Amino acid sequence: MPSTTAVVGSSVGLHARPAAIIAEAVEEAGVEVTLALVDADDEDDEPVDAGSALMIMTLGATAGTEVIISCDDPDVLHTIAALVAADLDAAP
Repeated sequence: MPSTTAVVGSSVGLHARPAAIIAEAVEEAGVEVTLALVDADDEDDEPVDAGSALMIMTLGATAGTEVIISCDDPDVLHTIAALVAADLDAAP
């Protein structure tokens, strides 16, 4: 599955609001997307389903953490990478 990396842009990391926004975008896209930490210390770390806000939050990704986004659809891959990199907690 093609992948790219992005640095978490939200000041609180991938917690409730950012995770919900990303999961909603994945669900709307209707394709499989996974997220994983870059250079995770734990060898048992597996990519998580980006369509689930709860699974995204289990990554524990804080601001500035590099995340691997994987998806077979290049447009969706780009969209989700942009969301990961955006400050989704910034006031609209």
